[in-house]
Parts: sequence; C-alpha cells; structure tokens
Amino acid sequence: METDQIMSAIFLIAVLILILPSFLSTNSKAKQFLSNLSIWTIIVLVIIVIIYLII
Repeated sequence: METDQIMSAIFLIAVLILILPSFLSTNSKAKQFLSNLSIWTIIVLVIIVIIYLII
C-alpha cells in the first residue's frame, strides 16, 4: 500500500470512531438503523465510484 492509501484508511477509521457512538445511539430502532445504514452505504459507494472515475 502507498502512504496516501494508508493515511486515507487511518482518517476513515478515525472518522468512523468519532461518528459511530452517536450514530448507534440515535438509531435505536432496527428499521431506522437499517435505513440510515443503507443511505450511508449508497453515499460511500457513490464517492468511491467518483474517485475511481477521476483517477
């Protein structure tokens, strides 16, 4: 792995650690949790596709 990829992975994990506790506490219902999780999954996939198209 290149240094850029390692740094990106570290930043992504750090953001996940910061956001995850509040995300889990606000999504106490399973239906709401799955809905929000699917929205975030779509957002991340769109960002990854855009990045690969640019590079």
